[in-house]
Amino acid sequence: MSDTILKMQGISKFYGGIKALEKVDFELYRGEILCLLGENGAGKSTLMKILSGVIEPSEGEIFLEDKKINIKNPNIAHHLGISTVHQELVQFADMTIMENIYMGRYPKKGGLVDFKTLKEKTLELMDSLDIHFNPFSYIRDLSVAQRQMVEIMKAVSFDSKIIIFDEPTSSLTTEETTVLFRIIADLKSRGISMVYISHRLEELFEICDRITVLRDGAFVDCANIADVDKDWLIGKMIGRDLKDTFP
Repeated sequence: MSDTILKMQGISKFYGGIKALEKVDFELYRGEILCLLGENGAGKSTLMKILSGVIEPSEGEIFLEDKKINIKNPNIAHHLGISTVHQELVQFADMTIMENIYMGRYPKKGGLVDFKTLKEKTLELMDSLDIHFNPFSYIRDLSVAQRQMVEIMKAVSFDSKIIIFDEPTSSLTTEETTVLFRIIADLKSRGISMVYISHRLEELFEICDRITVLRDGAFVDCANIADVDKDWLIGKMIGRDLKDTFP
């Protein structure tokens, strides 16, 4: 029997009379990579914003390791071990890598930032992930792929149990994607659970263990990735067999 780390039950979100989510059930196992799939507007981002504390659900309950939790803001999510690597990277370009990773959590000495300890913590984190940058490098001088690696390091620095990847390869080259997948595989080997959102279906078969499909704000289906094919995925997303669509 799989070890469930997260359950979201009956999650609904309404904006006035507009339904973004309606009674969605979502389950994540420990140490798995679960793809969350759906067309634009299916409710993927809304569900993950609820999980990461950006918005609160209108209805429903969330259980982390069998304990009911209330994620009112992103700080609570981080404290619970839930982090997000966003598609649109939110970083401070004129600050260093180590300052970005530990923003708001700087080690102090005599009331001032202890940069020596900050550097040591960052280097230890880099070694653990086999990612090697100069901790004093500025974010503005990094490529998109390198900036994304900084976000992954930041997520891991919270001792995350769950990391959400939102379209992580949208701006990456093939070589950069290979590096990202290596890091994700390493995180999986540590027992970290990941939710992976992508429109690149071929990636899902390479990296994911299971897939959950949403459509029009509702849960559609969940399956092991090894048991489905691309036509199944598209059919579940659009709500009809692929043979019923035009070329």
